Amino acid sequence: MALGWAIGRATTRRRRTRSRRVAASAYVTAVVLLGSAGAVSAVPVTPGTPRAGSLTEVGPVAEHGFPSWYRDSTGLRLEACVSLADPLCPALADEIPNPDVPVSYPDNFPGEFFYQLAGAALTLSNGVEATVGMDLEGAWAAEEVRDGDQMVFGRVRIRFDAPAGERYRITHPYGVDEIVATDRGVNMTEDIGTTPGAFGLAMTSRIGPFLRWDPAVAPAAPAGYTGDPGVEHRVVGSPYQTNFVRIDRIDGAGAVLAQLGRTDEFSVQGRYARNSGVEIDQATYSVGANGSGVVEVYAHSEPNQAIQLQADPALGLHTTGLRGQGSRYYGRFPVTGPLPAGAAVQVANAGDTPVAVRSRRLVDVVSVSRAAYDADARTLTVAATSSDTDATPPTLTVAGFGPLTGAPFADVAAPPAAVTVTSSAGGTATVPIVGSGAAFSPLAPTAVATAPTGGVAGQRITLDGSGSRGEITSYAWRQTDGPATALTGGTTARAQFTPTAGGRYTFTLTVAGPGGTSAAVPVTVAISATVPPTAANAGPDQVVRRGLPATLDARATANVDTLGWRQVSGPAVTLTGADTARPTFTVPLVPLPAAPGPNPAYAVDRSPLVFALTATGPGGTATDQVTVTPQAEALTGVTARYRNRGEWRIGGTSSLVAGQRVTAVLGPNATGRVIGTASVDAAGAFAIRTATPAPGALRTVTLVSTTGGTTTAAVAVTN
Repeated sequence: MALGWAIGRATTRRRRTRSRRVAASAYVTAVVLLGSAGAVSAVPVTPGTPRAGSLTEVGPVAEHGFPSWYRDSTGLRLEACVSLADPLCPALADEIPNPDVPVSYPDNFPGEFFYQLAGAALTLSNGVEATVGMDLEGAWAAEEVRDGDQMVFGRVRIRFDAPAGERYRITHPYGVDEIVATDRGVNMTEDIGTTPGAFGLAMTSRIGPFLRWDPAVAPAAPAGYTGDPGVEHRVVGSPYQTNFVRIDRIDGAGAVLAQLGRTDEFSVQGRYARNSGVEIDQATYSVGANGSGVVEVYAHSEPNQAIQLQADPALGLHTTGLRGQGSRYYGRFPVTGPLPAGAAVQVANAGDTPVAVRSRRLVDVVSVSRAAYDADARTLTVAATSSDTDATPPTLTVAGFGPLTGAPFADVAAPPAAVTVTSSAGGTATVPIVGSGAAFSPLAPTAVATAPTGGVAGQRITLDGSGSRGEITSYAWRQTDGPATALTGGTTARAQFTPTAGGRYTFTLTVAGPGGTSAAVPVTVAISATVPPTAANAGPDQVVRRGLPATLDARATANVDTLGWRQVSGPAVTLTGADTARPTFTVPLVPLPAAPGPNPAYAVDRSPLVFALTATGPGGTATDQVTVTPQAEALTGVTARYRNRGEWRIGGTSSLVAGQRVTAVLGPNATGRVIGTASVDAAGAFAIRTATPAPGALRTVTLVSTTGGTTTAAVAVTN
């Protein structure tokens, strides 16, 4: 029963999650998927016991492009289960193009496989079957065997039927999850590490250490395996010492209402790594003018391995062992005659079955003897050599600057922290730059003074020096012309005065700092003795996209001392700088219907935002209003289809490309059950893919966007 459950679970999982993994594979390192249109409701909870153990190391990449093995903190290494001939570590036959012939890469390789396939199945007290899977899985980002798409991820999956809205706590070997059931019950999948080629990311998942049969419980695990997947057995390996699965129903405060089930028996599949693999870290060559020289190979594998250089008659190389120290291996081999272009060496682990062989192109060794920057002359000097000193040596180039000619690079105002020298023979070296020259002096401050060009007697005038540049420690304002007046804040960035008579008032600003004292900068204000009435001008009406900042503008208001803005109508916003000429706010997004719904009181508020400006000055008080209208959005080309096997496909295009979210609601208005939500992409398109809810007799969906678009579409129901 256990073997059939484990393999059946893996096969079912593959079929149900393939479309999801395609969408999440290329650039996502951690995803939590819930099979529901509702909001994500799975929350990992920190166990009471500190974690003790994890995955710790990923092995060399094997010929199939996946790691040879993964090691956990107990020292156990598990290798990939990709063989059809091993009943204790089988590949899935329906994942192999031709299961009647041996597995081979790339022509007959599994679409997915496991380093660890572990799980528990239990019947809850209400008769419901529950499963918990905890796997370390290898797969392909594009769902097909294609070099470069290899990925390995840790997976925790929990599934059982439950009434929507009920809360559960699931304790398992790799932690505790609290989950709110949706209309699909409890259906949680967590995949971490789904970035192609980034095999170390799987070690950040919750999988690890590996689960294996408890050696204190008979029978013992088959030699070389973590267990027999066809036999359920107690296990060890939990980093929290929770080598069991327990499912509790809890209330909103986390208190346990009832324990629904518990088991300490698991099906586990995993084979201890028999191969160690080998990885070449670097392969370099050095040759003299006569073409003779040496090849040096640096590699790594497990300690005490038979790591060998493979014979290559074209290079004059013979099968020779590398010298090992711990996991590092090194070899130095003679070559005679010129190396052909693109020459490579092969290194094998002769102790592996089949023998692991890796290849690497030979490159020269670049040595940088000098990387110096002269700050006074603004020159960068780089000196480097190649280990290839044959009659025609390779070209050496400084990245970002050009080939080495023996002369310094001129007019370098700001050098990088380090330079990289590359060779046309493939070698590269990066070294830090050493600088010289006189130390820089602090920047001399520069005064910048502004003021209104005109005003009226009795109006408070502000002189503004905040735009001055440089490191400034003091400000000094001084009146140089016009009727005498008192300055307030004459030693600050902003000074003020209130003229009592008409005339031309001239002031100068001087700023000082560690870099010296600036020149005095004048500013003049023409004051009229006649006091005209204050005129409020709230600026022109605006159209602004939702989610973007908007700026109100009262700069055209005349003869004013104080300004005050307030919102008159529309969705409430927060005004920043409500007492300034240019306050700002963000045009609010449209709240989406709450999942799972229904939402009988839901309505979209499209009303514009109206603001009133009050201006007060010597000529009295005046008011004006301005209207900010959210930019209209059209949702077009909308199609909606539901397949009776449980699959929604809804898509369309927005007239706004804003990354907004679009929610689909079942029914002719937005008050019904929520189907799902998607984001608008860079082309303006959106697509919703989910399984629930079933449409029943309804044949219409309503779409609502956070940027204000709404529309309805007919639902096509198919098989």
